[in-house]
Amino acid sequence: MDRIIIEGLQVESLIGVYDWERTAKTVLVVDVQIWVELERPGQSDQVADTLDYAKIAELIQQVASDSQFQLLEALAAAMIKHIFMQFNCHQIELKLSKPDILADARNVAVILTRKRS
Repeated sequence: MDRIIIEGLQVESLIGVYDWERTAKTVLVVDVQIWVELERPGQSDQVADTLDYAKIAELIQQVASDSQFQLLEALAAAMIKHIFMQFNCHQIELKLSKPDILADARNVAVILTRKRS
């Protein structure tokens, strides 16, 4: 199965469990892999035959901006849900990172993998 991959997409979201995290939006980083058939666009060279990754990125950014989840897990699940709702794909793996949130760690992240049911 073929994949479209978007790496290092920066989004802003009001997210966190603690009161100090909920005073301003935080910059998060999204890496997403989307399993989709790419044989047809490989032959036709037409964007209409594939998933428009600019629109996928825009959707992810909008979901992040509109949300007020406490947990990365919940926001990542919402992002996946919206991708499945708007795009025809088989499987999604999404890594959502919250850099520099822990003093002794460069990054904290969750990775969710979901198949279309």
